[in-house]
Amino acid sequence: MQRNESTATCIRNSGAARDECYFLFPGMFPHHVAQQTATPVQERWWCKAVSRHSSSTLKEEIQVKKKTMPLFSKSHKNPAEIVKILKENMAILEKQEKKTDKASEEVSKSLQAMKEILCGTTDKEPPTEVVAQLAQELYNSGLLVTLIANLQLIDFEGKKDVSQIFNNILRRQIGTRSPTVEYISAHPHILFMLLKGYESPNIALRCGIMLRECIRHEPLAKIILFSEQFRDFFKYVEMSTFDIASDAFATFKDLLTRHKLLVADFMEQNYDTIFEDYEKLLHSENYVTKRQSLKLLGELILDRHNFAIMTKYISKPENLKLMMNLLRDKSPNIQFEAFHVFKVFVASPNKTQPIVEILLKNQPKLIEFLSNFQKERTDDEQFTDEKNYLIKQIRDLKKPTA
Repeated sequence: MQRNESTATCIRNSGAARDECYFLFPGMFPHHVAQQTATPVQERWWCKAVSRHSSSTLKEEIQVKKKTMPLFSKSHKNPAEIVKILKENMAILEKQEKKTDKASEEVSKSLQAMKEILCGTTDKEPPTEVVAQLAQELYNSGLLVTLIANLQLIDFEGKKDVSQIFNNILRRQIGTRSPTVEYISAHPHILFMLLKGYESPNIALRCGIMLRECIRHEPLAKIILFSEQFRDFFKYVEMSTFDIASDAFATFKDLLTRHKLLVADFMEQNYDTIFEDYEKLLHSENYVTKRQSLKLLGELILDRHNFAIMTKYISKPENLKLMMNLLRDKSPNIQFEAFHVFKVFVASPNKTQPIVEILLKNQPKLIEFLSNFQKERTDDEQFTDEKNYLIKQIRDLKKPTA
């Protein structure tokens, strides 16, 4: 075989090394070994010109090279190194002293490296053992807490990376266990830092994304629901910044609708406090908050898991009066959402005496009002049927005999 062949030739040696593959490139001298990084998974092929080496010599060379190939190359730090560098540079950003630009750059690089370990790349899955090592380093070092506590110090892209890293590691499971859920359950202040993030415009939406990911897990949702901080939602959904208020309401709704049995238990135990705060939302000057709150109320009391809550709510005459007033709101959308709560009062077969008295007192007016209520909804057959049913129910009401 000629040394200057124009194509690479694969030579399989006999003996112990016969399964090893060598490539012959033009211009290579005998005994010269070159490394080439050939694939994304960093496999290295050892290129060798035709020589008189025995198969045993070749085998020895291969074994030496394999032993010296590291799991992480110099350009790819291991999880412990990444966490150490990130923590050190976060400490510099916290102090707000000199060299913050360099520290900020190092933080960005470390977050990118961390994200690559957790998410993998387009052509390879993240290695399970390395992900596990990174997760353990995050727990042991307290870095997860540091990143949330100082999120406002990280640049825009870095904030996005933190939320992706947090959500990714939160979803991680080992069998039926969720290690990060267990970690946060043992460090609940992480949840309250995320909730308080709504008070800082530059991190509010990122905190909202992470908070909703936490709420997907019932143990974490329970911590928030039964905490004093839960009531903070009622002020966050009323914030003047539309994006923040809307995001806070999305989290609030998720918290009250995702885990049905947990929420039913929570609302039964805290009915008076919750609905005292909730009523303020129904009087809100903010149109979006008012409409969303009214719609959510309808969903909550119509959910079969919340039967006890619904029964208690529709027994209160002040709640019926509020819905009757909202039926006459200037906004057709507010009127429509109020209708879906009002119908529960009327359709209930077990009306309390105060409710019956209010309906009887306003019987002629209610029949006339409902007969002309939102007639433009001609395509909504269900709405028309429900409206006619309510009119019949109100018309059939009789004063109790003495």
